[in-house]
Amino acid sequence: MPYAALGSETVTFGEMLASLVSHEGSASHAYAYGPALNSGSHATRNLADAIHLLSSLHGTHPGLLDLAADHNLIVEVDGWFLEATSGFAAERAYLAQLSVAAGPVPSTPGESETAAVLLSQRHALEMIAKSERFGCTLGAAAGLVLDWHGVRATLDVAAERLGVAIAPSLLPSEEKTSAMLAMLPDHQRLDRTLSFGARQLLLQHTGLWDLLETRAHARADA
Repeated sequence: MPYAALGSETVTFGEMLASLVSHEGSASHAYAYGPALNSGSHATRNLADAIHLLSSLHGTHPGLLDLAADHNLIVEVDGWFLEATSGFAAERAYLAQLSVAAGPVPSTPGESETAAVLLSQRHALEMIAKSERFGCTLGAAAGLVLDWHGVRATLDVAAERLGVAIAPSLLPSEEKTSAMLAMLPDHQRLDRTLSFGARQLLLQHTGLWDLLETRAHARADA
């Protein structure tokens, strides 16, 4: 479904969320794509930390997509949710496999603070997944699927370093997600609620990358 934005410019909901993810998501975070995770002398240790913290945020069931699917009232997107929840179950299995290969969480100063942040983030994701504002939950779910393609790049780098076979992603593609969003029924201010939900998800991912960067610095300084 198209909507007017920035004056006379018209974009689809899919284009809107893809732009949000591109500018505010994991792929835009300097740490996620910087040398600390990809080429530095401590990259393997930092990747292990990333795997364990991502597992803490997204590795349990039910996750955001499962909760969002349970609360979905838009029959037009049931098929997308079925593919998304099934695909993310495979991502959880991939995370679990990588966690085993990575070994224990790297010893890092401030573990209690990290635990508190992760607890807060999990609570925030649960709240947005159960939101009763029309479009918020779907925006968060679509935001997770779109942003996970950026997260996946880090997981695949870790897999190569750890000797783990890279699992194929079974999540809906950006094109499928855009097509799903185009089927949404007309609803007042849907662009705002979709973008709000997506931004809440992206904020948690940004916060996680910030936390991982802080933990990497703490280990280097210890």
